[in-house]
Amino acid sequence: MRLGILGDIHGNLEALKTAYQTAIDEGVNKIYHLGDLGGYAPFVNEVVDFLIEHNIEGVQGNYDEAIAYDRVHCGCKYENDFQAKMAQLSFEWTKRAVKEKSKDYMKNLPFSIDLNVNSRKIKIFHATPVKNNIYWYEDRNEKFFLLMAQKAKADVMIYGHTHLPYFKKIGSFYFINAGSVGKPKDGDSRTCICIIDINYHDIKVKFIRKNYDIKKVVDAIIESGLPDYFAEKLVLAK
Repeated sequence: MRLGILGDIHGNLEALKTAYQTAIDEGVNKIYHLGDLGGYAPFVNEVVDFLIEHNIEGVQGNYDEAIAYDRVHCGCKYENDFQAKMAQLSFEWTKRAVKEKSKDYMKNLPFSIDLNVNSRKIKIFHATPVKNNIYWYEDRNEKFFLLMAQKAKADVMIYGHTHLPYFKKIGSFYFINAGSVGKPKDGDSRTCICIIDINYHDIKVKFIRKNYDIKKVVDAIIESGLPDYFAEKLVLAK
């Protein structure tokens, strides 16, 4: 079975369109999203509409939960006070812009999705199987990875949240961070699409990077009243 995984879209409709079409061109059997549908770019409602229109199932991210339940904070982590201020401005903007239809969609997203494919137990979630705002980086120690596998009760774990893609195998467990469709942080501004082939004998993962109309999104960010900072970060992908 071939899966297409769309991580952290964050209001970037143009990147989503390109990522979706790439997954289709790759001949996937099913596409899933990993949540965090709004924030930082202005197309939160359009992203939700696109996912509904194309019947793309997915899980609830910390940003989705915070928007849906009108929290005072998105539950994100920041490197400094300036970044925290910019992120809060984006969060408040998104709360004002989001429609009730979109909030309802986010509110009803499941925390995780369980699949059984070719005798393998697969769990899809946003950040970790126990909490949706823990940053699970590739350099976490092996003990943490195995603890998460124990909590997930799965052979294959698929997640995002950090916006940094990786694929790691420890023993019989497979750990796949799909990266970010709409807001990469690995220095590559192109959208990231994760393709996973699940077979009886092995798991194959590839990350495809594609150019999209980033200028259209940059212009939309500036015109929307969101801080220009997010247009700059989108191009720099840091």
